[in-house]
Amino acid sequence: MDGSVTDRVRLISGLAASHFGKDVVAVTPLKDSPFSSVRIQFSDEAVIASQRRSFRRTHLEALVLEQLSPVCDDVPAYLGMTDGILFQSDLGGIRLDKEVMGHDRADQLELAAEACASIFRFQAAARQTGVGRLVPKIGTTQEWMENLVCSVDALQLFSSGIPDSFDYQAVADKMTVTHWAFVKWHCRPSYAVICDDGFLRWNGFELSGTRHGAEDLAWLLGDESWPLAPEDLIQVVKDTYDQTSGVPFDDYAEYLAIYTALHCVQRFKLIIMDAQEHGWHCEMENTHKEHPGVDPVFASQLCQVGAFMADRSQLTRALVPNFELTARTIGTISGS
Repeated sequence: MDGSVTDRVRLISGLAASHFGKDVVAVTPLKDSPFSSVRIQFSDEAVIASQRRSFRRTHLEALVLEQLSPVCDDVPAYLGMTDGILFQSDLGGIRLDKEVMGHDRADQLELAAEACASIFRFQAAARQTGVGRLVPKIGTTQEWMENLVCSVDALQLFSSGIPDSFDYQAVADKMTVTHWAFVKWHCRPSYAVICDDGFLRWNGFELSGTRHGAEDLAWLLGDESWPLAPEDLIQVVKDTYDQTSGVPFDDYAEYLAIYTALHCVQRFKLIIMDAQEHGWHCEMENTHKEHPGVDPVFASQLCQVGAFMADRSQLTRALVPNFELTARTIGTISGS
């Protein structure tokens, strides 16, 4: 460990001892975010100390947890903040993306259902507390929207071009939000933790904001590490859907389908960019939370989910052949 990290650990240790009024036994950087969060071990408990990439992100996460944790058991408990360090409860180290791989289909479906239900619960808690009025709106610029919708052009490299029938503007109009709802953002399976009490909870709320709301489910369903078939995933969403949200499920489902298809392309682009630079390789054992595993199996999974979701809306149905041909092409060039 270099000197700067040692100094930071020493500083956090001192702040934690002062904040909680007891001696620190050990400080351990978390494997997935060694420079963002550390585990503070006291003689009787462990807590997490977080300092995100910016002052603003740390304070945003603190605000969200302070509002949600008293009324929602699906997020870490807010334990205070001092000198730019956020203290929150320790959820443990069993990440959903790793846990789901070791189960049969029935258990995988149950884990997926728990993850979806948990998202709907913390979104409901956000409506209850009004925290959505305190966090920023996400995806409001033309540049952001163009990046989202035009990401489908990445499929042209592996298929026969985007059909003229695909209406970029119509999709952008559909993705434009008028009714804003809380989103955690980055709801990848690696941000969900199976806790010691057996319950699934979410961490990493530093990018929270408001948008449609379905984006959180899209981050979960459109993740390359999910081993489940897309038809199973959409059924899980239907079974766990929060009927108190005020949005009819059919309307919600169409938005979710379109956004998930676009999100799959975004994840696919990350994999292809790295594969072009470094070649195909599997990183399942040491994948960082923000970075995909560069594996043709992951790319194929994204294309399968993308095709299924694209087919669920007339606005994106023209992309189905692109997704399907891309999956076949990836399988050929990678030798999988």
